Amino acid sequence: MERVLPPGMSAAAFDKGLVALRGVVGAEWVLDSDEDRDTYLDPYATGNAKAHAPSAAVAPANLEQVQAVMRVANAHRLPLWPISRGKNFGYGGAAPRLPGSLVLDLGRLNRVLEVNEKLGYCVIEPGVTFYDLHEHLTRAGIALEFGVPNFGWGSPVGNALDRGFSFRGDHSSSICGMEVVLPDGSVLRTGNGAMPGSAIWATARHGFGPSWDQAFVQANYGVVTKMGLWLHPVPEQVISVQVALDAQDDLGWFVDEVSPLLMRGVLGGNIAISTATNSVIDSSQRQEWYTGPGALPDSVVTRMMAERGMGWWNGTVRISGHEDSNQANLNRLLSAMGRHTRREFQVSRASGASQAARGPVVTRLKVLNWFGGRGGHVGFSPVMPASGAAVLGQFRRTKARYDEHGIDYNGTFYLNGRSVTNVNLMLINLDDADHSARTQRLFDVLVSDASAQGYAEYRTHLDYMDAVAASFDFNDHALRRFNERVKDAIDPNGILAPGRNGIWPSAWRNQRGSE
Repeated sequence: MERVLPPGMSAAAFDKGLVALRGVVGAEWVLDSDEDRDTYLDPYATGNAKAHAPSAAVAPANLEQVQAVMRVANAHRLPLWPISRGKNFGYGGAAPRLPGSLVLDLGRLNRVLEVNEKLGYCVIEPGVTFYDLHEHLTRAGIALEFGVPNFGWGSPVGNALDRGFSFRGDHSSSICGMEVVLPDGSVLRTGNGAMPGSAIWATARHGFGPSWDQAFVQANYGVVTKMGLWLHPVPEQVISVQVALDAQDDLGWFVDEVSPLLMRGVLGGNIAISTATNSVIDSSQRQEWYTGPGALPDSVVTRMMAERGMGWWNGTVRISGHEDSNQANLNRLLSAMGRHTRREFQVSRASGASQAARGPVVTRLKVLNWFGGRGGHVGFSPVMPASGAAVLGQFRRTKARYDEHGIDYNGTFYLNGRSVTNVNLMLINLDDADHSARTQRLFDVLVSDASAQGYAEYRTHLDYMDAVAASFDFNDHALRRFNERVKDAIDPNGILAPGRNGIWPSAWRNQRGSE
């Protein structure tokens, strides 16, 4: 792919900046060939991938090089887009919001710096993958684990910074202490890490004064080079309950029964309940089920249910801990569901160690083969109250929009007690321009529909960051104005991740709303 420069920057000025960067990291770690630039594109872009094309990438090896890169970027006004592993697929991958930005690839900062089994934490760098962390714990025989999302090749640091989650819950809530390079190249440590030689940096979240860890989550205020994360002791036993709900409306009572159990600690983490289609898209192709026009008809879903022995909604409720308490909590769960259905659910038991040993996977990427050609996916993920009526209303509105736009509906609701996150998967046929365009239009209307209900996404694709940020418009967008006042104060040249999650520095604010 030919080079796309930052808006308003000449090739001569840009090349001068690259020369300076080569002096910091070495020529081989300034990545500016056509192949390099292709590597950092959004692989699932529904529109023009060049709308978020990088100009190049730079890959520092350590903290000192990150600091030096920031200073060069300021001197040459080069916008940087930091990534940990760049595997945030469905949300833009490694591509920058502002076209022409340089990707600041932190993959070479890949050390597991500390693991404390007794106190249950690790300190790691952003280039560490879920696989790396799992292998480190396994090799050392440490009985701790961290929740893993569907794709294990990503970074726990990057995932936590974007509020990713797993069955263990919200990963940003596991953050305890960060080392951060600020836009001017200076370094700070948050929380108790601000005290040299702190013995509790990764065990006690709050130091003295304001707590800043969460201010660097989904923001563009600094580059995280180290992070403390709380890990989970491997449980004695795990009970898995395979839930299958026969009717669409069963989703309502399920939410109302399970959410109180989560709030009371009977169940833990996130509980996912998904459509029947979610169970077939990674093991079959669409043409095996339907070749007609428009979205999959309900009659096809009914056939999927019959042939695969599934419900309309399906999921696994995981109960973990000590064997005696697990059994009591299982009884509570089955009693709650038994008030609404006589269906028997499959229950299996395993040691926590055997469950933890499975480790990360990437097999879920098989969903990209749904259409049989070049596949992609994007997710629309609003959050709503943990109310059966609210969740059913969201499902019905969303499915109607999918049907209206001729897109196959596939939704998952993640229950965490007080709220529910609805991840709506849109599988894209990238070989079909009309299908891609309809997917874009569907996304636009879903953002509008959710906003009308007072719901917003917990994270979103690059294309929709400005739109979602704009929906937080209390008091004439007071929050966005505050975010950008902070941004301008600490990053006056606007070099760090312009436009990330709708936060635009003054130097690039005229790019708000651009493709």
